[in-house]
Amino acid sequence: MSAGQSGRSTRLPDLEAILRGNPWIAAVLDRFAAIGLPDAWLVAGGVVQTVWNHRFGLPATTGIADLDLVYFDPDLSAATETTHATRLRAVFADLPVWLDVKNQARVHLWYPAKFGVPLAPYASTAQAIATYPTTATATGVRVRAGRFEVCAPFGLTDLFEGIVRPNQVLVTEAAYRAKVARWRSLWPGLHVLPWVHGASETACEHTFTVGKTTT
Repeated sequence: MSAGQSGRSTRLPDLEAILRGNPWIAAVLDRFAAIGLPDAWLVAGGVVQTVWNHRFGLPATTGIADLDLVYFDPDLSAATETTHATRLRAVFADLPVWLDVKNQARVHLWYPAKFGVPLAPYASTAQAIATYPTTATATGVRVRAGRFEVCAPFGLTDLFEGIVRPNQVLVTEAAYRAKVARWRSLWPGLHVLPWVHGASETACEHTFTVGKTTT
């Protein structure tokens, strides 16, 4: 069953309010202009797990090991990526959480060696987000020109409903099972869907959901 594209615009105010309830994410959103990187988004774990914490009545930062900040820059130098990461960790040095900064334009250079899965170069951050391991974690947010924006190639329904659905574009079954095991230990109320060989979801790449920020 496809996750579909439902629940995009109608849940934007709720999503922003929930994320701003996490002081770490609120700080990043409030200072997003300071990031200064092309096509930058706050994505995946920290975003999704904040929503899960809200859903299950847990403190907003429960289980969040880091915040993933991604961007898309034709400069494929590892040194440049490291320089950006060092600068941004200084910008957000007041936050008690690791900031993981990755250039999505260069993921194909290291991903096969690390995970044993071939990967063609991405054309944008949105395309990268559409390959993240579950439909819920394939979510990015940012503030641009005073507006809260969301990139959700599979929609927001699975995210809000606590549904863990594999996105088999890139993740392996073993990696999916490992993630599920950790998540279930922290958020036992999640509805985890099994890995079905050959199943696939339909993403709407490069589709952005935009709403006016509440602050």
